Amino acid sequence: MPSTQLYVIDYSLHGQPKSFVIRADRMDNAEAWHWASCDAGVGRIGRNTREKIKKTSRPWAERFGITEVSWRAAATVPLEHS
Repeated sequence: MPSTQLYVIDYSLHGQPKSFVIRADRMDNAEAWHWASCDAGVGRIGRNTREKIKKTSRPWAERFGITEVSWRAAATVPLEHS
């Protein structure tokens, strides 16, 4: 079973910058566009992990004003203890 990781997805919605963190098994550009569209309220999220849904594509997301999608692994920063 693959381990899940945290990813940061940055995008613009009608020119306004947006950002969020998501936990996923894997991430690539297609996944990032899909999750950015879900965050913007355009894409669909399945009810469970076994439900196969059609991912939102970049051209479809761009029709709704989503642009400049990028992603990166979330940095693991140790907590400071006082």
